[in-house]
Amino acid sequence: MTAPVRYELIRRCKDTNARRGRVTTPHGVIETPVFMPVGTQATVKTMAPWELEELGAKIILSNTYHLHLRPGEDIVERAGGLHGFMNWSGAVLTDSGGFQVFSLSGLRKITDEGVAFRSHIDGSPRFFSPESVMAIENALGADIIMQIDECPPYPASREYLRTSLDRTLNWAKRCKEAHRRPEEQALFGIVQGGEHLDMRREAAEALIDLDLPGYAIGGLSVGEPKPLMYEVLAHTTPLLPADKPRYLMGVGAPDDLFEGVERGIDMFDCVLPTRIARNGTVFTKNGKVVLKHARYKDDFSPIDESCSCRVCRTFTKAYIRHLLKAEEILGLRLTSYHNVHFLLKLMENIRISIEQDRFLEFKREFYQSYGYTGQREDVD
Repeated sequence: MTAPVRYELIRRCKDTNARRGRVTTPHGVIETPVFMPVGTQATVKTMAPWELEELGAKIILSNTYHLHLRPGEDIVERAGGLHGFMNWSGAVLTDSGGFQVFSLSGLRKITDEGVAFRSHIDGSPRFFSPESVMAIENALGADIIMQIDECPPYPASREYLRTSLDRTLNWAKRCKEAHRRPEEQALFGIVQGGEHLDMRREAAEALIDLDLPGYAIGGLSVGEPKPLMYEVLAHTTPLLPADKPRYLMGVGAPDDLFEGVERGIDMFDCVLPTRIARNGTVFTKNGKVVLKHARYKDDFSPIDESCSCRVCRTFTKAYIRHLLKAEEILGLRLTSYHNVHFLLKLMENIRISIEQDRFLEFKREFYQSYGYTGQREDVD
């Protein structure tokens, strides 16, 4: 049986593990490395599908937990799956909802069978097992679907991580057995194991034995120091098959994109660009700018003089600041549009730099201009 998602290696970086590739899905071809905008509830917040197409997005991410609670996977399935429901012609990836469930803390109980929890919307009791999550994701109809995994906190004891990893690997097997549409949807496994490199290796080897169409690295960017995240990435990514996509979950700060690509990651997602946009913060080539600051009230220059997006070609900082201060919805739309464009364009330039054998040079240029400080980007 031909896998619904296939990876093609186009070029390797001569100096690092960065790689330029292409992922073919049932809903289009994705050039990698790629950043995937997050559309948690079947929408990238404030943005219309045609705007994402205009920006060149080829794949977005939606959330199984939220869509299960509202409107329900049955509604989405009757609409023709997520593609028909949200009128999106590109590819879609659905996460399993595991991260959201495990974030509920006092509202959930974990067993080897699954997770019992209460809806954050109405308090109704729910249960996620590998089998039920696969049924939900099959109904949602995304091109790429994720196994349910346990998302351990940082820090966590080795004993806790041992139990957690055993559970996640068992759930991966059960997800594969319960997956009813393998010819249409690619099931990715998730490598966990915290900061313990031996556990990461064990997880990678066990998941590779399942011969899945792609693999993700989870449990990073959850509060650990950046050097530790990069160490785990450097150790884990080369363990994954070279002929399949490698996905780093929940990471999207510009410097982390560079560091992930350098270590061989192909796919990234994060709420960062749209979340900080709703707080009035935007990316520029010289670092982040908080447009609500008083200094921009009479600044009639664009957000970023070097940016080619429609927002920067049309509006000034002063106008966008006015919209934000007046709590006009257009302000949130404009900052979100710009930030998504910024990361998509950054990934395009990273792909070009790998093709031209100048990835490290481009990285140095970007860091110098951006004013990289080594601090983690704020996503609150």
